[in-house]
Amino acid sequence: MLAYKFGLDTFGDMTIDENSIPESAGQVLRNLIEQAVVADELGLDHFNVGEHHRDDFAVSSPEVVLAGIATKTKKIILGSGVTVLSSDDPVRVYQRFATVDGLSNGRAEITAGRGSFTESFPLFGYELHNYGSLFEEKLELLIEILKENKVTWSGTMRAPLQDQEIYPKTERGRIPLRVGVGGSPDSVVRAAKLQIPMALAIIGGDPARFAQFSDLYRRGLTQFGFDLLPISIHSPGHIADTDEEAIEDQWPHYLASFGRIGRERGWGPMEKSHYLNEVHHGSLYVGSPENVARKIAYALTSVGATRFDLKYATGPMPHKKLLRSIELYATKVVPRVRELLTLESAGAVKI
Repeated sequence: MLAYKFGLDTFGDMTIDENSIPESAGQVLRNLIEQAVVADELGLDHFNVGEHHRDDFAVSSPEVVLAGIATKTKKIILGSGVTVLSSDDPVRVYQRFATVDGLSNGRAEITAGRGSFTESFPLFGYELHNYGSLFEEKLELLIEILKENKVTWSGTMRAPLQDQEIYPKTERGRIPLRVGVGGSPDSVVRAAKLQIPMALAIIGGDPARFAQFSDLYRRGLTQFGFDLLPISIHSPGHIADTDEEAIEDQWPHYLASFGRIGRERGWGPMEKSHYLNEVHHGSLYVGSPENVARKIAYALTSVGATRFDLKYATGPMPHKKLLRSIELYATKVVPRVRELLTLESAGAVKI
């Protein structure tokens, strides 16, 4: 049986309290740390914090949040989801995560990606027309830095380094790295060529359509002469005691979040029928523990992944409901997914 892992992702969405009053960014951050502590206590494998630079998210510096979580948790692996590497400096990314690694006793993990928003580019003085080149160069530099040896490197987007030591060193000698991929074949091939585990962001449609990217990634690893590496899935969802409760809980907050994004990007209006179609047929894991477990088991087997990270917070849903979703995910969904996968591997059920 494959070693499956299960985690949680959050971008630190700005939330409302139980009286529908907007909470401050500070309160959202304090709530987020409590959510991570609960995830750790309930035995989940990963907790990932994303990076945004907008007023609908509280987290602009994931590593600072992860450092706070590190001192209050014991076992859970703490990662980014994702580090927007194109508009950051790989040296500082390494130093911040090496700090988290020390505080957590070796539990830090980096997921590097381009991100789904572009606000960080003008904020930090980068040009959007360099979008691709910035990511490619900085990813290659970060890989060299993570070896924790002297670094000699040169490129076109950053000053070169010559026999440069970068501190602090980690006690285990290396911080694990994944690359976030949204479905671009070029990104898949790059992850294989650079020998980096791949995290697929699947936020819409049947997850089985991403099997082609898993196949491409594995073929690439083989062609480049590497051993196979793990593939993980990131998808949004919300869990409640019943399907109806989960669907109605999530809908207004999903509408608030994706409705705003849609208006900004010129999409059509968000209809509840679109939302329900994703719940019932796509990659929105909203429902009772049993139905969410079945959907996750299907996603893992259809894509060929061994890790699933549930983006448990979408829109301004209150903290109390997020905690309940985390509890059900850890105590009901994950054990049921493991059971279904075991039965499937034995030929007892077909997922």
